[in-house]
Amino acid sequence: MPVELARAKVNLCLHVTGRREDGMHLLDSIVVFPKVGDMLEASMADGLTLEIDGPFGDGLDAGEGNLIMGAARMMSNKGAALRLRKNLPVASGIGGGSADAAACIRLLSAMWGVEVPSLEQLTELGADVPVCMAQVSTRMSGIGGKLAPMPAMPRFWIVLANAGQGVETGAVFGAMQSRDHAGLSALPESFPTTESLFDFLRAQRNDMQIAAIEISPVIADVLTVIKATRNCALSRMSGSGGTCFGLYASEDDAVEAATEIRTSHPDWWAVCAEV
Repeated sequence: MPVELARAKVNLCLHVTGRREDGMHLLDSIVVFPKVGDMLEASMADGLTLEIDGPFGDGLDAGEGNLIMGAARMMSNKGAALRLRKNLPVASGIGGGSADAAACIRLLSAMWGVEVPSLEQLTELGADVPVCMAQVSTRMSGIGGKLAPMPAMPRFWIVLANAGQGVETGAVFGAMQSRDHAGLSALPESFPTTESLFDFLRAQRNDMQIAAIEISPVIADVLTVIKATRNCALSRMSGSGGTCFGLYASEDDAVEAATEIRTSHPDWWAVCAEV
């Protein structure tokens, strides 16, 4: 049975640079895709169905309103039995729904032998769907559809942690005091060392972080816990929250940090992965 990994989309930085007349926000962000995510399976069937299970599957709508179903309908009227194992927290700022939709498109394009929809169609499905298609480190700007490759980056590890409180993106945008910030610093031609990458990222921001903490104060606690782990180079919130991350040069440090967080906060979700 064909299977696709819908990797988490992590915003290492997210600058909000303006808002269009139609209300869409303009962003400048670096996103990466650690080796952790939801799993989507597909098999041929007469009709189109979706089953959802996994640690974060309870209560999710598997009907026509699900982005996976929308992605499948966008491609063809063929049939498929889809099964999503939801391993990532919901409403957590790591692109779960968009990543799942992109995984559906990759999976069904191969299984059905049909072309992938255009960039414009993908953006209509969701602003983050285009960047989730390739699952490679990318600078994304505009409303999310302007994508540029990142300079080669050294290996590093990430710890993702979430206290279990969902955060609604629209509410965070609404709570922001300003939406007109500077974009990213000029990118170098390369990042020769892990420390050079971390230095660059330290000079960037997530402009949604303060507003998200006002809505969900536990995000500040998660950031503090991550920052206190050994050799954490940077702790920051991803997207509109509430998942936060820590960056590490060493796999051993990342594994130790994730284990420490799970032990001290057993009700939190915490994983580590290579980027």
